[in-house]
Amino acid sequence: MGAKKPASESVIKANAALRETLPFSDADDFRDADRGFLGALDPGIVHSADGSVVWDSGTYGFISGEAPATVNPSLWRQSSLVARQGLYEVVEGIYQVRGMDLSNISFIEGQEGVIVIDPLISTETAAAALGLYRSHRGNRPVVAVIYTHSHVDHFGGVFGVASHADVDSGRIQVIAPEGFVEHAVAENVYAGTAMGRRAGYMYGAALERGPQGTVGAGLGQATSTGEVGLIVPTLDISTMGEVHIIDGVEIEFQMAPGSEAPAEMHFYFPGFRALCMAENATHTQHNLLTLRGALVRDPRIWSGYLTEAIEAFGQRADVAFASHHWPAWGIERIAGFLATQRDLYSYLHGQTLRLLNQGFSGAEIAEMIQLPSALEEAWNARGYYGSVSHNVKAIYQRYMGWFDGNPARLWQHTPTEAAMRYVRAMGGIENVVELAQGAFDSGDFRWAATLLDHAVFAEDSHAGARELQADKLEQLGYGAENGTWRNFFLSGASELRDGNFGTPTIPDAPAILAQLSAEQLLDVLSISVNGPRAWELELVLDVTFTDLDTNYRVTLRNGVLVYAKRPATSDAAASVRLSRGRLLRLLGGDDSSPGIEVAGDSTVLDALMGVLDAGDRAFNIVTP
Repeated sequence: MGAKKPASESVIKANAALRETLPFSDADDFRDADRGFLGALDPGIVHSADGSVVWDSGTYGFISGEAPATVNPSLWRQSSLVARQGLYEVVEGIYQVRGMDLSNISFIEGQEGVIVIDPLISTETAAAALGLYRSHRGNRPVVAVIYTHSHVDHFGGVFGVASHADVDSGRIQVIAPEGFVEHAVAENVYAGTAMGRRAGYMYGAALERGPQGTVGAGLGQATSTGEVGLIVPTLDISTMGEVHIIDGVEIEFQMAPGSEAPAEMHFYFPGFRALCMAENATHTQHNLLTLRGALVRDPRIWSGYLTEAIEAFGQRADVAFASHHWPAWGIERIAGFLATQRDLYSYLHGQTLRLLNQGFSGAEIAEMIQLPSALEEAWNARGYYGSVSHNVKAIYQRYMGWFDGNPARLWQHTPTEAAMRYVRAMGGIENVVELAQGAFDSGDFRWAATLLDHAVFAEDSHAGARELQADKLEQLGYGAENGTWRNFFLSGASELRDGNFGTPTIPDAPAILAQLSAEQLLDVLSISVNGPRAWELELVLDVTFTDLDTNYRVTLRNGVLVYAKRPATSDAAASVRLSRGRLLRLLGGDDSSPGIEVAGDSTVLDALMGVLDAGDRAFNIVTP
């Protein structure tokens, strides 16, 4: 529809002003990011077995020199650091490959082999990273894999460094925090379709890489698109201070559940005087609620774990490294880095609650909170991935929910119904567009966005409203310091101009789906029921999972599917025998392959399947 536009004068001025307020002359992060560099994958392209590209670090080669007018200079600085790709020595015996996926992969050398920490998202990128490590350090066998936490960018590439046969034989041990499998599998199951669609916006998956497109996500540049896998841990870590020796390497663990991930842990290597902080201390303000959607994280407990880490390891560590970004070296610098991160989350928590208890809403508090100058000027507290704005709203949501207490906002119209009324009240869509143009010209992009949001939702075919909204979102993207905000704004502009891009990257992860429990599968069945279509149905059937030799009584009534674990009995209208994998394929539409045995009334299963709805991977976001 409309072509990309240059940065407006107001964005150029705002970006120039930011250059004057932040310590851009501080080069410590650049020295740290380059320290220990041994070599890069050249070219930085990783292919899948079928030849498709799953990672290409070269597409970010444009990030060098001064920030262009269309990119916030602080975000440009962060992206120039994060885009670095290669193998780095953390200390002798500890190595990281950075810039080959959204996350880092780390290698700890033992007596005979190497311990791998967090094998990235994809089999292919993990294998390439291991190959790069071995090209510099020799062909050491992998003896253990450690998952720091339950997000896919920290375990999905495990098949690139290990196999089920290696683990089953005992050649490789897999170590994870207690509860890892449950959370790793469940996080994106129930709302996975919606999260996947929004993740396309968050990571700019459909955007071109360049000064007018995505420049990264702040935490990492992008997500790889290869094969995702999971090997179940052979050792669960469950207690603070738990110590294990793996291939002669002593590891002291600190539990951190309910922080950045529901199952997470830090650990310390006394022999290397090195501390791994997983994803709880990185060179950015992190998310308390990701823009793709998730459960709200707890900043109080998060900051508490950082205090615990400082107390337990702060005087014993010469280097602290994490699952993203670059390490920090030296006892004083580590203490300062961890304390800044701790203070950041604790300050947001405390000040949000203080103002919440004075009666302010989340949206109001987000505009009121200003960080202390020490945090404001700390590069590792800047909002490249999380932000003060959406983190404060997340804290409010965690404690108070969506309702701000004003009864006028208790029962509002839907966005489309409200939009039609607002547009009518403002004299019609042409008036609204004219008002929005005035706001746009004056640099008030936020007000222009609100006006045009109403215009588009009232009449989404109005070319002028769509085009101006795209231009406005683009300018907001050009000014955004936060990488995921930029990606959201520019993705919205892209869809207004070129149409819905759906969910560009849908990882095919049968190894993860295979870990779904019977209860989780039945939960998926339950949330797929189209309630109104099922109002008049009353169904009772027994479902026996042949791979578990376990039966569940499944009942559908009042549009609600419930289940209970109990022996099969003759009073069910039908009995179904199948494996968990076969139920997954049935939910995916495969109703003809063998592997399903039905006794009794076969129409009961057909009736149940007839009231299930699949998710929509291309639902509208920026249009009604």
